[in-house]
Amino acid sequence: MSRNSFAARTYRDDAVVLRTHKLGEADRIITLLTRNHGQIRAVAKGVRRTSSKFGARLEPFMVADLQLVSGRSLDIVTQAVSKGAYGGKIAADYDRYTVAAVMTETAERITDVDGEAATAQYLLLVGALASLSRGDHAPGLILDSYLLRALATGGWAPSFTDCARCGAAGPHSAFSAALGGAVCHQCRPPGSPSPAAETMNLLAALLSGQWAAADVSAPQHRREAAGLVAVYLQWHLERTVRSLKHLERA
Repeated sequence: MSRNSFAARTYRDDAVVLRTHKLGEADRIITLLTRNHGQIRAVAKGVRRTSSKFGARLEPFMVADLQLVSGRSLDIVTQAVSKGAYGGKIAADYDRYTVAAVMTETAERITDVDGEAATAQYLLLVGALASLSRGDHAPGLILDSYLLRALATGGWAPSFTDCARCGAAGPHSAFSAALGGAVCHQCRPPGSPSPAAETMNLLAALLSGQWAAADVSAPQHRREAAGLVAVYLQWHLERTVRSLKHLERA
C-alpha cells in the first residue's frame, strides 16, 4: 500500500531553479518554476554534501529534468538531470549574475500571483537565461526585454506608441506606469516623465524582440529605458524587487 501511495505521488517535470536556502546541515529548500506544475517549493535532501550526485544541478539559474514526490507542505526532489547548465557562466560575470537575480525574483513574484501563465513564464525565463549565458546581447538589454515580456505575459502589456488610456494614435511624448505606458497630452497625469523618442522606440523594440534596433541603441537611451522599465515593473507587481538595487547600469 505504501509503495503504491509513493508511486502515485511521484511526478516528473522540467524546472528552472529560482532560489535556494539552507535546511539543516545538508539539505536545501529550493524554489522552482516548473514547465507544467507552476511554482513549487521542494526539499533536496543531502544536496550540500560533497558526495551529492545532483547538487550542482540544483543551483540558481540551472534548468533540469526533475523527479519529485508530492509532500504535505514541501515536495521532495529525488532525481535531477541537467537540461541547461547556465549557472556557471552567469555566476562568473557580475553583470550577468545581478541581471539573472532580477529575472528569477521577478519570475517568482509573477508566478506566485498568476499561476495560470506559469508555462509561458517558464519558457520565457529559460530563453532569457540561455541568451544571457551565451552573451547574445548586453545584459541590461536582455533584462529589460525579459521584464517587459514577462509583464505582458502576466497581463500588464505596456504601450509605447498609442495612448494606453484612450487609444489615441501615437507616438506620444509622455509615459505613465500607472496608466500602462505612453499617454497623450490629454491623458497625461501631472508630473509624468517625457522620455526621448529614441527611448520609447527602444522600449518598443525590446518588447517585440527587434534586437537589430535594440543592439545599436545609445547608452543614454538604454539608461532611460531601464529606469522606466523598473518603475513599470514595481508599479504592477505592487512590491519592491529587491535585487534591482544591485544592478550596475553603465
